[in-house]
Amino acid sequence: MHYILFYEYVKDMLDRRGPYREEHLARIARERERGHVTLAGALGDPPHGAAIVFQGAEPEAIESFVRQDPYVRAGLVSDWRIDPWNVV
Repeated sequence: MHYILFYEYVKDMLDRRGPYREEHLARIARERERGHVTLAGALGDPPHGAAIVFQGAEPEAIESFVRQDPYVRAGLVSDWRIDPWNVV
């Protein structure tokens, strides 16, 4: 089963993300190494959000990822949701 985690960013994300970006990207890389993240990236130009595709991870584990994400903890994510993705 695949799930997509969608983030909505605060308006001044580009100005504020610097101190948290390295840790945020490192956490995504660790999940990729574990085989749980297949794709990830910002949405829009300038970015207004992001999408992270998870495979083989339960929604509870994805929620835990969100709670520990430095962007979320720093208040840079204004909203998020997890949607199941039925890949054909």
